[in-house]
Amino acid sequence: MTSLLFRDATPADIPVMVQLSHAGDARGSETPPLDAATLADPRYRAAFDAIAADPGERLIVAEVGGEIVGTLQISIIPGLPRFGTSRAMLENVHIRADQRGNGLGSEMVMWAVEEARKAGCGIVQLTSNKVRLDAHRFYQKLGFEATHEGFKLYL
Repeated sequence: MTSLLFRDATPADIPVMVQLSHAGDARGSETPPLDAATLADPRYRAAFDAIAADPGERLIVAEVGGEIVGTLQISIIPGLPRFGTSRAMLENVHIRADQRGNGLGSEMVMWAVEEARKAGCGIVQLTSNKVRLDAHRFYQKLGFEATHEGFKLYL
């Protein structure tokens, strides 16, 4: 198995991270194509800068041979329950389609779990679209349990 190199993302990584996220859209074949011209939209950079400025947030890219093949965001959330246990929220977890099935996704998620442990978190949580059944099996194989029902309100 090829091993991943993990690093904090830089602004130059934004287009690849957006492409990876778009490719993993839960709508699958119904996902509208990504307009490459939008990759330079300044809202991406503003979001990147806001995330980078927050000490509880990390944008990560995973590389093989200098090429980005995965991305994720780790958010550390302080909490009162469980005697003040912090939790890590994994968001926007994506491995490039041609790299799936060879253990890199597992390596990336378990790396993030270890980073959460190092940050003092007692829980790692994530959400996954209800239609992504393969992703659900993947997370369960890694020890995650579907314990809660998630809700979103788009504004």
